[in-house]
Amino acid sequence: MLTVAGLVPFTMIDYPGKLAAVIFFQGCPLQCPFCHNKILQSEGTPTDITLSEIQDFLKQRRRLLDGIVLSGGEPLKNIEIKRLIQDIKALDYLVGIHTSGVYPRHLADVLPMTDWVGLDIKAPWKKYELLTGRKGMDIPVRESLKILSESGKDFECRTTCDPRYLTKQDILSIARDLSRQGIENYVLQHYRTFDGDITSPDESAINSFFIDKGLQDELKSLFPKFSVR
Repeated sequence: MLTVAGLVPFTMIDYPGKLAAVIFFQGCPLQCPFCHNKILQSEGTPTDITLSEIQDFLKQRRRLLDGIVLSGGEPLKNIEIKRLIQDIKALDYLVGIHTSGVYPRHLADVLPMTDWVGLDIKAPWKKYELLTGRKGMDIPVRESLKILSESGKDFECRTTCDPRYLTKQDILSIARDLSRQGIENYVLQHYRTFDGDITSPDESAINSFFIDKGLQDELKSLFPKFSVR
């Protein structure tokens, strides 16, 4: 059962180049230590918004927004998301998905109806267990990456730079591997501190990835499209 966790009615960031709304869903199998949506990892928490209210919102905002982004949590955790995507497409919206890539079969099932995907690459493959809190999670993510690469769909890979867990060499390792696989669009994301993160890194450590000219120059050289967010 899909459990809506929240709604951002307007964003110009979460679907690059489009005016969009973001629907958040509960439930994620990962336990990433830097997750700023930890409350969404579990399902069953009471919320202030229902799926029927979301559907009413979609009808009201028709033609005022370009697209709808499904996020979480992990929106592909429940394949019932497919029905919602069908409803969204019937209203002539573009559909974007933010995913960790841990459900490649679900991704493949909904991809024909999806217009854009943001795929999180958490870490170099050898550090995936540390960064997700689960063993073997690199395997489904690699499969999702392959599915996207062969789909012809518009997608980006992105990595959030938490300096407590990732080094500049880790970022280069991720980027070089993605480039070898022909990935064209890579985004480096600032780590965002949040309430309850009692060991938050300082701003200088967070910004160190983005002021390193050597790192930035190499990343730009590896991808036709590289950006920071």
